Amino acid sequence: MLNLNIQNETSRLRAVVLGSAKNNGPVPKLEDCYDPKSAEHVGAGTYPKIEDMVLEMDAVAEVFRKYDVEVFRPNQIEDYNQIFTRDIAFVIEDKFIKANILPDRAQEIDAIQYVIDQIAPENIITLPEEAHVEGGDVMPWNEYIFVGTYSGDDYSDYITARTNTDAVIALQELFPNKMVKSFELRKSNTDAKNNALHLDCCFQPIGTDKAIIHRNGFLIEKEYQFLIDLFGKENVFEITSEEMYNMNSNVFSISEKVIISEQNFTRLNTWLREQGFVVEEVPYAETAKQEGLLRCSTLPLIRD
Repeated sequence: MLNLNIQNETSRLRAVVLGSAKNNGPVPKLEDCYDPKSAEHVGAGTYPKIEDMVLEMDAVAEVFRKYDVEVFRPNQIEDYNQIFTRDIAFVIEDKFIKANILPDRAQEIDAIQYVIDQIAPENIITLPEEAHVEGGDVMPWNEYIFVGTYSGDDYSDYITARTNTDAVIALQELFPNKMVKSFELRKSNTDAKNNALHLDCCFQPIGTDKAIIHRNGFLIEKEYQFLIDLFGKENVFEITSEEMYNMNSNVFSISEKVIISEQNFTRLNTWLREQGFVVEEVPYAETAKQEGLLRCSTLPLIRD
């Protein structure tokens, strides 16, 4: 049995589901893209090749092995994108919460059924149908659960709006002892530089008291300010719109001291090392062309 335990984003990682690019399938048609960045690369003829993404994900698996983390990979589905395991489910405390994701992606959860079978059935939660949520929008941070959302009347017009107010309410009901704090995110179907697909595309806590953030990802200034006040301005690394576009906030913590980051994030990685972090650099620029990076392709199950 897997004894799930996730209290925050940075405690020592023991078990994780890492996505897979092996059977990613052909380059999608423009009209089938779920986000503006993928569409941009399809249009430009620069959509990532399967073999490049497989190498990138293997590099991450190697880092996990180095730190003695148990790694689960999804069973293979032919011609199906199974990279972004963070979208399909997430763990808070000892609960495994299945996300209600885009219908076209429903098979992804079946591919990790063998992992779910190792979890006590009473700890597996399916949210009500009207609660739309993806794991990239949900961040447990000790007494808080941070949730990225979009509550505009035009929610249904945005294929990039993945988590709604019903999901925020459902999480509050599931975890009455936590403070569920939601953040309105900037959405665009067409402009990747003005689209925060998920909360982890513009914000992520690291270490015990630090964070990476992009101001323009937030629609409401005081919600952005809440995070600055919570972590303290001196503990926050502000990323530019170009850095957000390249997914600089989407690194992944193995522990409070060790962070996996993309090798091209020069400014961020320098700052992290100055703050005393061990930075494990991996190539991930090809995978990132689908508007997802390290946090998006990992589903943590157990942290100390």
